[in-house]
Amino acid sequence: MRLLFGILLLTLTFAPVPAAAQQLPTTVLPDHYDLAFVVDLARSRFEGTETIRVRTTEPTSRIVLHALEIEFHEVTIGSGADAQKASVTLDEPSQTATLTVPKPIARGATDIHIRYTGVLNDKLRGFYLSKGRNRSYAVTQLEATDARRAFPSFDEPAFKATFAVTLTIDRGDMAISNGKLLSDKPGPSASQHTLAFATTPRMSTYLVAMAVGDFQCLDAAAEGVPIRVCATPEKKDLGRIALESAQQILRFYNHYFGIKYPFGKLDVVAVPDFAAGAMENTAAIFYREADLLADSKSASIDTRKTIASILAHEMAHQWFGDLVTMQWWDDLWLNEGFATWMANKPLEAAHPDWNMPVDEAAETERAFTVDSLSATRPIHADAHTPAEIDEAFDPIAYEKGAAVLRMVEHYVGAETFRNGINAYLQANAYKNATSEDFWKAISATSGKPVERILPTFVNQPGVPLLELEDLTCNAAKTETRATFTQSRFVDGKAAPARWQIPVCLTGQASASASASCQLLTEPRQTLTVANGCTSWVFANAGARGYYRTAYAPAMLRAMAPHIEGALTPAERYSLVTDEWALVRAGRLSVAEYLTLTTAFSGERTSRTVAFIADALSYVGSYLAKPELSPKLEAFVRSSLRPTLDDLGFTSTPGDSDDRRTLRSTVLNALGTTGNDPDVIAKARAAVDQSLRSGKALDPSLAESLTTVAAGHGDRQLFDALAGAAERASDPESRYRALSALAQFQDPALIDRGLQLVLTPQIRTQDAALQLGRFLGNPAARERTWAFIKDNWAAVTPKIAIFGGDTRLVASLASFCDANTRSDIKAFFGAHPLPGAARTLDQTLERIDNCVAIREKQAAAADAWLAAR
Repeated sequence: MRLLFGILLLTLTFAPVPAAAQQLPTTVLPDHYDLAFVVDLARSRFEGTETIRVRTTEPTSRIVLHALEIEFHEVTIGSGADAQKASVTLDEPSQTATLTVPKPIARGATDIHIRYTGVLNDKLRGFYLSKGRNRSYAVTQLEATDARRAFPSFDEPAFKATFAVTLTIDRGDMAISNGKLLSDKPGPSASQHTLAFATTPRMSTYLVAMAVGDFQCLDAAAEGVPIRVCATPEKKDLGRIALESAQQILRFYNHYFGIKYPFGKLDVVAVPDFAAGAMENTAAIFYREADLLADSKSASIDTRKTIASILAHEMAHQWFGDLVTMQWWDDLWLNEGFATWMANKPLEAAHPDWNMPVDEAAETERAFTVDSLSATRPIHADAHTPAEIDEAFDPIAYEKGAAVLRMVEHYVGAETFRNGINAYLQANAYKNATSEDFWKAISATSGKPVERILPTFVNQPGVPLLELEDLTCNAAKTETRATFTQSRFVDGKAAPARWQIPVCLTGQASASASASCQLLTEPRQTLTVANGCTSWVFANAGARGYYRTAYAPAMLRAMAPHIEGALTPAERYSLVTDEWALVRAGRLSVAEYLTLTTAFSGERTSRTVAFIADALSYVGSYLAKPELSPKLEAFVRSSLRPTLDDLGFTSTPGDSDDRRTLRSTVLNALGTTGNDPDVIAKARAAVDQSLRSGKALDPSLAESLTTVAAGHGDRQLFDALAGAAERASDPESRYRALSALAQFQDPALIDRGLQLVLTPQIRTQDAALQLGRFLGNPAARERTWAFIKDNWAAVTPKIAIFGGDTRLVASLASFCDANTRSDIKAFFGAHPLPGAARTLDQTLERIDNCVAIREKQAAAADAWLAAR
């Protein structure tokens, strides 16, 4: 699954666990499900007929399985003369049904027959109702624990089985499921037809997929595998970018993996209402429209990149998650971390100018921001209840998991790591695996102590901080050595912890710095860092290590003149993010950081420029006195305006993708943090002309131009953007306009924008995201929090979807005062969100940290700006 966020110590074996874990007994094991559904879209309900072929490991008169919001009508166990009618006892807190028969069921194979009904709900989970233009659709979203809402089941990842699905639907509609369509017959009534799909390979219940409606598809193939991209009829042609990307990605994966795509066909379906970004159902990936569909004539680079990236993530899941599935949700990273790591490879192969190594460094930074909190968690962490399982879909599972994999890949070598990955997949195909299974496979393939390294990163929380003391060169001038100290980076405080860290070094070419990786195993350890004498080394070659680095001041001064020429774009990004983390931790003065940014005046990597611009915005928003804002704005303009002048205000045919993105990044920073009057005027003029004429803006600049214009906009522009959002024929245009509505400064317009969240104009899937945009606007922040509290009864149903509660709570971390922190804590104490409990702790900690940073760094920021 791909989320929208733009974040225990022993491997759990598959055995009976305490009831608190809400796991089923293992005395009954499913082998196959026959599932038949009659879908009634008009009445928002469905009828189900189900046969589950199971094996009992011992005689029993009770079978426990999962069921939620299911009405049982008839249950029998056994076949023919041995069939027994079963009574059903529901336990809603544990989401289970106990089937009891008069006589014990013998050990061995038997069948469970169930006839039941269910509701096509409005919760975007289970089998639910999705609202398109003028009609409804029936769609499934079963991860993590919602197959039980669609059919009674053994709804845990380790209970793999095969599935044969039959759907009876309205005559004018089509259906999509995991298997190929085998037959399509009229009936049973004149207004219906019945579709039967091929039996799937063995897979987990959460990967079952069904979609019903008037979908239309674009067809293609790659290496003999049929591929379809499907959408509602009016959006069918917006799938062409995705179709081309899917072909390229499948070819790449078929050549990377030792097992070629194993599921026969691939359907990719855009759904009008979908809680997550996308879901990796076996051979039937479901998507929210904004992440799959785009106008191939006007799509921005960011949108094309998003489509390819999420497709690559979900298609990687066909191997990591679908073919090989984690044993239990405590090892979710084996699905999500692996797919996040893998997704960048086909993109880098197809688009070298996308600078994917820098994107990977940015993914690592997203993990760091969560993992540097006291309220973080280990990668392998207990998850018992459905709420706890849902909250495990965070940057630790995704970005930290991927970052740790990249580090180990860099340490053992890319080809060796690939061999280990394929050995792991081949050993566990159509089965379940644990973290231990993975690191044993890489250790066996590489001959390196990966089985000692990975547990230190998987089974304990936190980010290592490596501190480098001054370098020393021996008397013979043949080698330079440095002493490294490792500790845990928690809000900048050195906390005791110990990892086995592959440290990879680079530096001045003239110094012949070592390119090899060395293993840091002790709290304090001296390593040879270069052949000959050198005045500096960079301790995270390629930005592949999962650790922050703090350099001695003398070494940082020696490095500064060489940053642009000697470090790769990813390494430069790693340096500025590590140094900013030290500022926020109070270990480095913000004045020193502001001075460091001047060494990046020639930086041309868009992500690095964007990060520096965001740091400067933070200084303006949280540290500097308001009366010094003109000084900060002048510094931003002096730093970035030469870059914009060099790039030009408009795109040229010869621009690379990253050059186009850089122009957009610089324009945005100048028009917002820099308050550049020329940029603001040009942005408003361009947006006004586009809205009047209907002519599209330059795709690479449209988002930034609209953001800048809205940030300085009036009621006329607000009305025009609200109308554009309603009329938009493609998702990118719609969401660009909606995002801009949250950027206005006028309180009356902010209030109008917030009221829209309660209307159908803002879909349930988008409500938390839109509120988060308002919370990110300093002018709207306090009004938005008041709005959320005053309208909680209306807001709650719109965030009660997968990821909605955590997204909203995480957005509240934009506050930076103790009073609001206390108010947030008190409010959610009275209005608890069980699925966002850890996220709330993280939000409160982030606010505390911001207050502490302001106390430590505000005076230094003011002094530096005042002196300019």
